[in-house]
Amino acid sequence: MTGTAVRRMPDVVATGIVLVALVAINLTHHLLTTPWWLGPVEAAALLAFARFTGLTWTELGLGGDRLGSGIRWGLGVIAVVAVVYTVGVLLPLTRSSFQDERYHLPALGALYSALVVIPLGTVVLEEIAFRSVLWGMLGRHLSQWGVLVTTSVLFGLWHVLPALHVGSANRGVSGAIGGNSWVVVTATVAFTALGGLVFGELRRRSGSVLAAMGAHWATNALGVLFGLLAWRLAG
Repeated sequence: MTGTAVRRMPDVVATGIVLVALVAINLTHHLLTTPWWLGPVEAAALLAFARFTGLTWTELGLGGDRLGSGIRWGLGVIAVVAVVYTVGVLLPLTRSSFQDERYHLPALGALYSALVVIPLGTVVLEEIAFRSVLWGMLGRHLSQWGVLVTTSVLFGLWHVLPALHVGSANRGVSGAIGGNSWVVVTATVAFTALGGLVFGELRRRSGSVLAAMGAHWATNALGVLFGLLAWRLAG
């Protein structure tokens, strides 16, 4: 298919293709063993398709004029999350929520996960998918608030499959729900949809997907690093 043909594609068809692609990516990542570096490749492919369909860098939240705004918002959120996580780890009541068996790693392994695997393999893919490409696509059909809500709900549903493993991996979660996987899935979808609203609002206010990336990285990667501290404090 040529670039001209793609640009002539109806907006609703282009949006449908992106949604189908995201379903395929989600299933592949969680039903098969895929390397983390596949995430940036998939993100680049989504961006290339979006550009071919006519979306501008500004519509994708990657415009140079909003770069500074995105960085400032992102750094601010990282600082806030760091403070909240510090309090959470130091308090015995909430410390167990940081003790996730998936990230019970040696120091170097935790750093590799937080500084390489999570930002490149998770944050880049998910933010480009939801707050960049899908955001720009849906912006052709919906108001900004409609885009914010829709991308957030879809972001929540994106986490159904990984939620199936959360209860057995996290001490705090398993203790709270008593092994009921459906409660975990429902709570995870609701929590990540709420996170999607926060990430999306940061993207909307800053005009840059970099703000959402900063918040997303802080939520996930700092969780790993503070989890390392939580395991050490638990002895």
